[in-house]
Amino acid sequence: MAADLTDFGNWLAVPSVVFLWAAVLLRAPGALRSPQQRGLWLAVATAAAAMTLNLPDVVSYAMSRGAAYAHSIGLVRNLIGVLSAGAVLYFVAATTRGRRLRLASCAATAAWLTALVALDAAAPAHGTHTMPPVGDPVPSLAYWLVLISAHVIANTVCVCLCWRYSRRTESRGLAAGLLLFGLGTALAGLFWLAYLVKALFANTWAMPALPLLMNLHGTLRAAAILVPTLFTLRRTLADIATAWRLWPLWRDLVDAVPHVALNKPRSGRVAELLWPPVPRNLLVYRKVIETRDAILVLGEYVRPGALEQARGRAADHGIPEQRRTAAALARVLKDARRAKLAGLPGRPGEAAALELPAAIQSSNGGGDLADEARFLVDVAEAYTSPATTEEVNAP
Repeated sequence: MAADLTDFGNWLAVPSVVFLWAAVLLRAPGALRSPQQRGLWLAVATAAAAMTLNLPDVVSYAMSRGAAYAHSIGLVRNLIGVLSAGAVLYFVAATTRGRRLRLASCAATAAWLTALVALDAAAPAHGTHTMPPVGDPVPSLAYWLVLISAHVIANTVCVCLCWRYSRRTESRGLAAGLLLFGLGTALAGLFWLAYLVKALFANTWAMPALPLLMNLHGTLRAAAILVPTLFTLRRTLADIATAWRLWPLWRDLVDAVPHVALNKPRSGRVAELLWPPVPRNLLVYRKVIETRDAILVLGEYVRPGALEQARGRAADHGIPEQRRTAAALARVLKDARRAKLAGLPGRPGEAAALELPAAIQSSNGGGDLADEARFLVDVAEAYTSPATTEEVNAP
């Protein structure tokens, strides 16, 4: 059972490291521009470097090159690990906006690194740094106690503060990122506590689980820094879906009132989404604004009272109350668009022009852009429904 656990942990090593590096490279542009995310990104990047040097194949290669080479790789790996622990503390300090904690994390990291280099230099000649199942730690017990203390202290502080602030924040993305990072850090803490028990009491019962703990920690930390990317991707997909559903209504209205469009429309719906004429994050915003402006103009071609009559017909057809205004608006927009394209005279004037925007405002209580977009999606669905088309085309 213990051997199987170790084998599974070792098998997970390469996927975990690949996932870590992918997350690090993907988040690098945004994280390096943000002081709040810089510490988190550095913590994960240094953890990825340390875990890369700890891969079984890398360790075997280092051992095959001789004791001096293996020693250099082991020392660099441990120094990078301590730098990762310091970056964890710095990330926590940046998240909590604690200036003293930031200074303390930098000072502690420098002290830990200096102590490790000094203890390594003072130890007798040795090869790779290791905690063997039997025998004394290499290069010395003091070296390993300093190394373990750095990780245990940093991980404990990080887990406590991640847990506390994930419960206080109102941002779902930040809460998810803190929980994932805290959970990964807790697994790393258990990893180093097992080493502490081994160093002090020569107890090896937890050693078979260590590869699994370390590689799960890497996977969770990678997931933590990808949370903003996943939330951005979700928003992008939601915007694409909204723009796709708005397109038939928007295209018909812009055909009738072309001057409301900021840019010349693309030839088709797919082209509009793949190569939008505006920045992608403004696509839905422009569609909503241009649709609203077109509705303002077409309001001059709507008979007084036509919207209420259309609402009554929608009620007669059994359309639910919450969708009745959208269905009625779709009905009168078809009439208004046909009148505009036929060259019929409009009725410029405040009363006629304000009737349709009032319908939008009444449907969402004067809400934000997202509310208006949802309402216009309902209008677009009703606008393209066969029932609305048949009713408009009826004599």
